[in-house]
Amino acid sequence: QVQLVESGGGLVQAGGSLRLSCAASGSIFSINAMAWYRQAPGKQRELVAAITYGGRTNYADSVKGRFTISRDNAKNTVYLQMNSLKPEDTAVYYCNSRYNLADWGQGTQVTVSS
Repeated sequence: QVQLVESGGGLVQAGGSLRLSCAASGSIFSINAMAWYRQAPGKQRELVAAITYGGRTNYADSVKGRFTISRDNAKNTVYLQMNSLKPEDTAVYYCNSRYNLADWGQGTQVTVSS
């Protein structure tokens, strides 16, 4: 059974940084592209960043140059380094497969104050 556990969120002032982690169990991590998503209150969940098993990345325009996605295949873990945070980055952040979605984890709350 696939399990996704996100961590690392918190409250930070605008301009600050956070590093999110996602530990994945089960077969989802093997050979799959992984991604971070976020959902702000009253909005649909959106794709933030994705990374292939080989390390190729892509980002939503709103986070390019500020966020960096990475993965440690040996640890079945994917990370999201978030710098220069803005209030509009406030959301619950989730990780999942990029294309073959598993059940969503609980997510981790990121709140950016102005």
